Amino acid sequence: MPLDPFFADRLKTHRAYLVRTALQGYAEKWGWPWLARLAVRIAPPPPPAHGGSAGSGSGSSARASARSGGGAAAEKSGVGTAVTLGSRPTGGGAAGRDTPPARKRAAPKKKPTRAAHRKAAIAWDRKELAAVGRPGPDVRIVEHTVPVPRYPDVRVRIYYPELADAEPDFEPDEERALVPATLAFYGGGFRIGGIDYPTTDAGFRLRAVDAGVAVVAVDYALAPEHRFPTAVEQGHAALDWLVREAAGLGIDPDRLAISGISAGGNIAAAVTLLNRDRGDLPLRLQLLEVPVVDLTGRHIDLGPVRAMGVPTFLAVRELRSVARTYLRDPGEARNPLASPLLAESHAGLPPAHILTAEYDALRGEGAAYGAALRAAGVEATVVRYLGMTHDTPVFLGAVPAAMRWHRDVVSALRTLHD
Repeated sequence: MPLDPFFADRLKTHRAYLVRTALQGYAEKWGWPWLARLAVRIAPPPPPAHGGSAGSGSGSSARASARSGGGAAAEKSGVGTAVTLGSRPTGGGAAGRDTPPARKRAAPKKKPTRAAHRKAAIAWDRKELAAVGRPGPDVRIVEHTVPVPRYPDVRVRIYYPELADAEPDFEPDEERALVPATLAFYGGGFRIGGIDYPTTDAGFRLRAVDAGVAVVAVDYALAPEHRFPTAVEQGHAALDWLVREAAGLGIDPDRLAISGISAGGNIAAAVTLLNRDRGDLPLRLQLLEVPVVDLTGRHIDLGPVRAMGVPTFLAVRELRSVARTYLRDPGEARNPLASPLLAESHAGLPPAHILTAEYDALRGEGAAYGAALRAAGVEATVVRYLGMTHDTPVFLGAVPAAMRWHRDVVSALRTLHD
């Protein structure tokens, strides 16, 4: 199926962005200012927008212009993540330059810090939610800090399914009914994102209310400051804590799922494997959306990249950069906790529901993981959304198929009530 018109419009701008920033990066690396000027001529940045509704050409250009303010801002890009795992290098200085350098050699500019890139990304994400997303309801939220042996403590935020100002459905002398829950991991290429990102926060709120479950969101540590297996160990510690403290948290420990998007899907699958091998705490479902499950790159599908007219070498470079940032050593990609698809056995894992997108280089990974689970006797379903890209769930306010995706996720989570 052709790429959805909404994403096709955004792709024009993002494709130019990829070419421009790649050439500017080489210009900085080799000291060739003429290449930076040529980059802007070959792939000019979009003109400043003067309005435009969500999903329109001018609106898309405005959002792409925001990306040009810093490489990290592109990490949450809808079309970009369809091609590149949702990641842009967080340390490159040239990635954010859309104006040619002066003919006279100027003093070198100080490269933006990783913190500056992430600040730009969260600001862009806020604009994205307002333009094409759907705000989440005001639900009851509680936060906890979970200790993790030998690794940094991790913050966990629980989104309860009831509205913050709703009247309690129980008498003062009655106990609150325990609710099902999913332990959830956000996406962002292992190196950007978090539970405070507006689109991530809104999605967790919506899913909690619509599915009637508590969403227990894990704010795992980011790479490269904290490399593998830090996030996996934090996720497992959060699961162990959730089961132990469930009753006090108002959660039913016998009705738990684990879920994750993109890099978060990798962590969720890894935690599920680790849980099976360490203690087999009860999990009734693993819900994986556009997951990356093989960091060796052997299951990357470049068909969508070519179909969208994105230079293959750019996509491959960025895909490799994700693993290089997350892992301490390239050999770790063969570790099943880094690449869950490579586990010797997938037997004994909980049933899985896997969602993939047609225009996503990760679509083959989700399909391969579903096949591996079935081969091991695990119930698994894999759904591919035609015409869609990697970040489809973000665009609830602009893409009808994103609402279909949301309803399918909600339906899967509602099985915890059975």
